[in-house]
Amino acid sequence: MSTISRDEVARVAALARIDLRTDEVDRLAGELDVIVESVARISEVATADVPATSHPLPLTNVFRDDVPEAPLPVEDVLAGAPQQENGRFAVPQILGEE
Repeated sequence: MSTISRDEVARVAALARIDLRTDEVDRLAGELDVIVESVARISEVATADVPATSHPLPLTNVFRDDVPEAPLPVEDVLAGAPQQENGRFAVPQILGEE
């Protein structure tokens, strides 16, 4: 039995000011019906003794320890730059400033 009718899809589309063709209304009614049925099936399984989760597997922090290290020498950093000036990257001016 369908829980989402064509009329409901057309009404919501009109409220959202979305112009749908007849075939789109039919297709969306079917797709939304599948979604509603899937949520209903999950709701049957999700009882009070099942804890709510946002991920099926536990997540762990993937960051490495923050250990200070010596910076790269300026000469090594600028070695790959197409242009350099006074120990800095030289880039084209993009604003009208002088």
